[in-house]
Amino acid sequence: MEQLQIAPLHELLSHFRYMITLRSQEGKYHSLILFRLSTAQDPGIKDLPTSESCGSQTDDISLSTGPSSNQRQIYVMESSCPHLGADMSHADIEECETGLVAVCPWHRYDFDLKTGKSETGLKACTYDVEVKVDLKDGVEKVYMQTPEEGTNWRLVELRPVSEEFADPPPPPKTIQHSEATVHVETGEIEPVVPPVNPPKTLMQWAVLILNTPNPSLKVERTRYAVDLFRTGKLSSIGHKSASAPRPPDVPSRDVSYTKNTVAPQKVKSRKNLAVMLHALANIEQWASLLTSRLAAISPSTPYGSMPVHASLWESATVTSQSLRSRLAIIHLVHEARGLDVNPATIERFRKAGDLETVKVMEIIHADEVTHVTSGHRWFTWICAQEGATEPVAAFRDEVRRGWRGDIKGPFNVDDREKAGLTPQFYEDLKGEMGFIEKAEQELFKSSVELSAIDIAPVNIEYDKE
Repeated sequence: MEQLQIAPLHELLSHFRYMITLRSQEGKYHSLILFRLSTAQDPGIKDLPTSESCGSQTDDISLSTGPSSNQRQIYVMESSCPHLGADMSHADIEECETGLVAVCPWHRYDFDLKTGKSETGLKACTYDVEVKVDLKDGVEKVYMQTPEEGTNWRLVELRPVSEEFADPPPPPKTIQHSEATVHVETGEIEPVVPPVNPPKTLMQWAVLILNTPNPSLKVERTRYAVDLFRTGKLSSIGHKSASAPRPPDVPSRDVSYTKNTVAPQKVKSRKNLAVMLHALANIEQWASLLTSRLAAISPSTPYGSMPVHASLWESATVTSQSLRSRLAIIHLVHEARGLDVNPATIERFRKAGDLETVKVMEIIHADEVTHVTSGHRWFTWICAQEGATEPVAAFRDEVRRGWRGDIKGPFNVDDREKAGLTPQFYEDLKGEMGFIEKAEQELFKSSVELSAIDIAPVNIEYDKE
């Protein structure tokens, strides 16, 4: 049985659940969930809170993975419920007469953590786990059985699941003044859930969040909507509804932030650590971590007080009519560029002695790899569905049409390859957006003999180090 090393055991003691993404040499992906249950052998770890049992408890229910496994209770299974695809990372773990089961949060289907079998007749894919001592360094490490479909499997993501989302969604709350969510223009405090016509679909929540000017309230609403979605309490996605709301052409911003919004080409190079943090907070989903560090090292320049740009939103606008284009430009250009510049940024903070920011940036960089991995995975899936385009050729064509200028190095070859981007994707690649638009306009004019249609070019660039 081929095995893949997941991580040293001691690195898995901070959380009880981890999302795992594997990629094979053939480009296949597998999304898995690792459950680590507390045992007496785990130093400093308290037992998990008892949950409702569906049968009599046993004295020793654990996964025996061989004489060197120390009876560790570690299980790996597919991350989606075989019933209707619910996210199993927030499944309840219960004890039954036959062993431990993971119970789907949507429809309460239960699956044996060791065998994957369910009383319903369905079966989830599970993988044998072994904990053994590495003879080279004497460290206990966790290994898992690899999937049968594919060769040379690699670990591209190991992400802890937030315990916060494992519980039911918190009750709606009014944001306090201390959380800086007073609406600048009206002076009123907005609740997370609007009192009038609250969103009932994922699309409605998304549009509400985009239209929320205050960044703190925007984050609170995002977190609340994620809770609703992950626990199956939203009625539908809502994108096929005849009355589906439209995203804003340009999201609104509080006045204090609007005055500092500038064109991308006017954003100067990062001169100091505060400027770097401010620029990163403008484009990263981990902005709350970055704004906290910004407040710590430069209280006089809070987020919003320095120039920012809207390059990501402009790219989102350019690619708004095509999911394939969106994945190519946002995930495989913008975010892939993050893989290139993050290591140097981390090193700059390390040399400055700011180890707290180094920790934050290391979290962000590891997450960036998963973003690019997801983009590559879905981009290749779309190409396969279309059945006519090879992924590398399709990506290069999307960049040619949806980007302006060279895709510049130096490239982080290792992390790009880990995410699925081989050099054939990005070497000697240049976007021609603007030239293509002009040529198409000329063709349109000559064919229908209409007056020229002027399309203002959108200057899109990634942040330069």
